[in-house]
Amino acid sequence: RAYWVTSDLIAWNVGEQEAASVCLYASRAAEMGLSPSNGGIQGYDSKVELQPESAGLPETVTQKFPFISSYRAFSVPSSVDVASLVKCQLVVASFGADGKHVDVTGLQLPGVLDDMFAYTGPLGAVFSEESVSLHLWAPTAQGVSVCFFDGPAGPVLETVQLEESNGVWSVTGPREWENRYYLYEVDVYHPTKAQVLKCLAGDPYARGLSANGARTWLVDINNETLKPASWDELADEKPKLDSFSDITIYELHIRDFSAHDGTVDSDSRGGFRAFAYQASAGMQHLRKLSDAGLTHVHLLPSFHFAGVDDIKSNWKFVDECELATFPPGSDKQQAAVVAIQEEDPYNWGYNPVLWGVPKGSYASDPDGPSRIIEYRQMVQALNRIGLRVVMDVVYNHLDSSGPCGISSVLDKIVPGYYVRRDTNGQIENSAAMNNTASEHFMVDRLIVDDLLNWAVNYKD
Repeated sequence: RAYWVTSDLIAWNVGEQEAASVCLYASRAAEMGLSPSNGGIQGYDSKVELQPESAGLPETVTQKFPFISSYRAFSVPSSVDVASLVKCQLVVASFGADGKHVDVTGLQLPGVLDDMFAYTGPLGAVFSEESVSLHLWAPTAQGVSVCFFDGPAGPVLETVQLEESNGVWSVTGPREWENRYYLYEVDVYHPTKAQVLKCLAGDPYARGLSANGARTWLVDINNETLKPASWDELADEKPKLDSFSDITIYELHIRDFSAHDGTVDSDSRGGFRAFAYQASAGMQHLRKLSDAGLTHVHLLPSFHFAGVDDIKSNWKFVDECELATFPPGSDKQQAAVVAIQEEDPYNWGYNPVLWGVPKGSYASDPDGPSRIIEYRQMVQALNRIGLRVVMDVVYNHLDSSGPCGISSVLDKIVPGYYVRRDTNGQIENSAAMNNTASEHFMVDRLIVDDLLNWAVNYKD
């Protein structure tokens, strides 16, 4: 319920009567708790008395956090090592005039993280002629390593420790790291478990993945082997658009477009490759619309989302012959569909996991380069029949949060930062689930960087 808003200010909606004094407590090993004898704080490494600011929160803070404008402000002494404390389990506690403990709560850290660790340098994988470097923004992490794997499903090859500089963890290695698969191992305090955990997470700036995003593929997106023929010249082939007011849009779901199109080879139906069949029924239909004045194909989410297994052999389907035997007024049809809905290949795609990589279930092979090459071929094919391409990227929420599960990535790396929380510390779900906190500097930056990724690397 308290907010650490700048390096030297904490905001808390605690009254003056019940808070004659307020202290900040920290435990690096997350061993704090309430004493059973007197209800006070125990198990802490450090205790800092905070000073009330009679002037309240400054305008710079209330503009960024208008919903806490009425909160009291408490100053943090300049002697405090804030960069170390944000890596700890943290609570603030209030005490009455008699010195007895009155209230205690945790802190939300996005304000102080933006104040101290906002960063505009390289993130993700950076390739040079002779080396590869990895960069991860994780200012609350106590340690970060990268685990390299022998292929998309093989064992660990080696684990390499990253070094921290002002909240960014980095390591540089040989160019031979290219095309390896990896995960970050992040030692971090996670408030949902009140523990320091070892979280395995993909790279937020991933440009390649294994099936279902289980591992990040260390790929140079500019490698010539990932470019279809004439890809670098595609900008010259883009259909002409004189004015945005001329745009007419056809919304399209990649799987639905060709899943039952008999004019497309069976192993290409429902995926990116179907658009390369210029004589197919679907592409002929789009060509006619283009000739009639259609300007854009709007793709429903085609990035890495949860809800559809990337491994096609795991998909389940209803028995259509059995469905046909049920009476028209029966509820058995619906029951049959619902029974496999978590294992079938049908999903709109509004369950974002990682925004920057094409969805593996739409590729001929979810591991390695296929999803990159085939997405580019799709854009190329649509451009060549006179249609520009845009994609619905769902930036306003995430499929998962917390320290567990393959679909949670961002919240494993900087817990509590990427997902918006209310004044009680609960996750906001108004955007469907796990609202992304785009008002935070590094969330906004990730979104903008991802927009550039699709515009530059996929020519959307």
